[in-house]
Amino acid sequence: MSTAKRATDSRWRMGEGGFEPPKAEPTGLQPVPFGHSGTPPGTARIVAGAGCLPSSVRLGPPIATVAMDLNALLDTAIARGGSDLHLKVGSPPIARVDGELTPIEERPLTEEDLEAALMVVTERIPLKREQFHASGDLDTAYIADGVGRFRVNGFRQRGFISFAFRHVPKEVPSFEKLGLPPGVEKLSDEHRGLVLVTGATGSGKSTTLAAMIDKINRTRRQHIVTIEDPIEIVHPDHGCIVNQREVGLDTESFMQALRRVLRQDPDVILIGELRDEESAKAALQASESGHFVLSTMHTVDAAETIGRLIEFFPPGKQGMIRQILAGVLRGVVSQRLLPRTGGGRLAAVEVMVNTARIADLIREPEKTEGILDAIEDGAYHHMQSFSQHLVELVLDEQVDFETAAAASTNRHDFEIAVEQALRRKQADEAKVAAAEAAGKTIEEAEAEEALGLRLAQ
Repeated sequence: MSTAKRATDSRWRMGEGGFEPPKAEPTGLQPVPFGHSGTPPGTARIVAGAGCLPSSVRLGPPIATVAMDLNALLDTAIARGGSDLHLKVGSPPIARVDGELTPIEERPLTEEDLEAALMVVTERIPLKREQFHASGDLDTAYIADGVGRFRVNGFRQRGFISFAFRHVPKEVPSFEKLGLPPGVEKLSDEHRGLVLVTGATGSGKSTTLAAMIDKINRTRRQHIVTIEDPIEIVHPDHGCIVNQREVGLDTESFMQALRRVLRQDPDVILIGELRDEESAKAALQASESGHFVLSTMHTVDAAETIGRLIEFFPPGKQGMIRQILAGVLRGVVSQRLLPRTGGGRLAAVEVMVNTARIADLIREPEKTEGILDAIEDGAYHHMQSFSQHLVELVLDEQVDFETAAAASTNRHDFEIAVEQALRRKQADEAKVAAAEAAGKTIEEAEAEEALGLRLAQ
């Protein structure tokens, strides 16, 4: 463009070095960081309007500000009974309510929304943000003012950020409120050895462990040390001293905390998860030295849990590990969350207590398959299998038959067990009806029946 033409174009201006070109006009949406002046903490603002298009383009009234209020979304999810909130670019915010995913807003989230959310949840620990940018994965905790505490998992998918927020209750639920069987509470009374709580992600393992830790905290005077990634439920000191260490905030790594925990004079140690040979070895060593160790694994039942733990170790060591495990293991609690009839969710639970019979089955590889039979025969020790609990839930009409059958380990065996249980229930109801018709209690009717059988012999 000639100098004369530039002089007639109002967009060009005279600078010290002659005519300078016009400044590029901004286009698209402009993200405004969390905490920007005029923006409440926990709010991501994406501003559209002035400055988005050249002044020569007429669009009518100014475009309204579009905002994602993270804390408000979390509050809405909780108000609707949600356990989780999912945030993904291109989709609206989605909550998990009674196990089902439900949108809680219509507006699809933008890349800027998720980038802003990342800034908020890592504000307390900038190192976590750096690690996320390097690895594409994030595990942390977030406290939303006036809403509650959340476990946060961030990850990249197709180049974009996604988040899963899990609500962590402020108050630790009791065993009764969680609907846990007596065997779980009984295991929390142990003073040494190893207890494992297992199940798929989202099956309630952390909540069950929190209930066990809370009971210990309220009934003993001991030192509890937890190693978590991240800390979920916060335990104030009651009868015990509770020190909770978060990986990335209080300790450099999971394994560093495990290697040093025995120097901290603990009585009870909670290890967030047994992930490999080193963490399993640390748990077994602490259990052998007289500490009470609780941890989790992503396994579906007691038999698989024992097998997986042993397989962490090389074949040459597995025989020795079986001997150690048979001695220190106190029990395994395995959970599956199911939709409750009428709304909500409840846990189907398998409880294995390490009796002399089960210890023998652990020691001998070829006998491990007998663990399930031992569990089903162990009602005296407060043991129960998944199948037994599922049948009980169906008979009590807490879970419908199809839901329970789909959750069972073996559908065919479960159907037979339900049919047999229904026949026994009908027979018992018939006895009660007959006794009432005769004007007797069921105990009196059963006593007369037993007397008649003895006389007949």
